[in-house]
Amino acid sequence: MKKILLLAVIFISVNAMAQSDTTTTVEQYARMEATGRMFSTKVTIDIDFGEERSLWSDNRLRDAETGKLKKFNTIIDALNYMGSQGWVMVNAFPVNPNTPNSSPVYHYYFKKTFPK
Repeated sequence: MKKILLLAVIFISVNAMAQSDTTTTVEQYARMEATGRMFSTKVTIDIDFGEERSLWSDNRLRDAETGKLKKFNTIIDALNYMGSQGWVMVNAFPVNPNTPNSSPVYHYYFKKTFPK
């Protein structure tokens, strides 16, 4: 009887910990667009974290330590940066613009778990 009671207590405590974890964290998502530059091998990277954007404000990604603009050499450089910040890629796909002779814009979606 003591073994059954002990197993029940362990099961209830493990179940309670699993439920409390989901209420103390929240998943956030981000979208990264990569567009090739004309006459260059470099890419333009735009990362949308869901913040409010305005024509009058500068929403470009900046280095947290120096405050300088974060620049990426390639798409892989940007993907590595997002991974180093704890973001996990969920999906990626190209979108072809309606203009002829234009290169596709690549969209990458990421998620990350934050404390509430």
